[in-house]
Amino acid sequence: MSTAMGAISRADEKSDKNGTLGGPHHEKDEKDRLNAQMSEATIEGSEEEEEDEEEDKLGQPNVGPRVSIKDQLEKDKDDESLRRWKEQLLGSVDLNSVGESLESEVKILSLSIVSPGRADIVLPLPVELNSKGVWFTLKEGSPYKLRFSFSVSNNIVSGLRYTNTVWKSGLKVDKTKEMLGTFSPQPEAYKYETPEETTPSGLFARGTYSARTKFIDDDGKCYLQINYSFDIRREWA
Repeated sequence: MSTAMGAISRADEKSDKNGTLGGPHHEKDEKDRLNAQMSEATIEGSEEEEEDEEEDKLGQPNVGPRVSIKDQLEKDKDDESLRRWKEQLLGSVDLNSVGESLESEVKILSLSIVSPGRADIVLPLPVELNSKGVWFTLKEGSPYKLRFSFSVSNNIVSGLRYTNTVWKSGLKVDKTKEMLGTFSPQPEAYKYETPEETTPSGLFARGTYSARTKFIDDDGKCYLQINYSFDIRREWA
């Protein structure tokens, strides 16, 4: 946003020096110039999104071929310390339920926004937008956390992480990457809460934002991707 506003300010200064303020031609030129700047900002945002995707791919470690849980337990079974570590990691996994599956399965069961002194904002899955086309509204300058639950089945999921990228007027204004960890299959859902953050405040912070949230593992497998819009306003919705 600061880049776009800086460009607008420089354009205004240039117009003042050229003595073109006040006429109808100036108003048209200003509109054309602002439209061009916003178009450039949108293109820049799209390019940054492509770069982020490439960055995610490059950052993925080579974890080798997938192995079923049964095979994991059979490997190095004569090594007592390794056997105990694997049993501790797997917990109370029912081997009959996971079988020989190589692919882990992660399902995001619930998503909610938690802010002190307010009822949780439960976000419907799949995404349901309101009449204005936004998923939810946050109050400026308010602390909040994201709370979610998920299930893991079939096989161990390694390096599960949550990423969230936010744009405003085509410019990337925030990107969060949160490593959740490695999880084994279990009947009960896992629960996670992100560190507390505070929404921005002020005239330029208010408005509509677009965002993309992903849950992805070390193999680059994406279990959920959500593209949505949200608002930051003076007051809660």
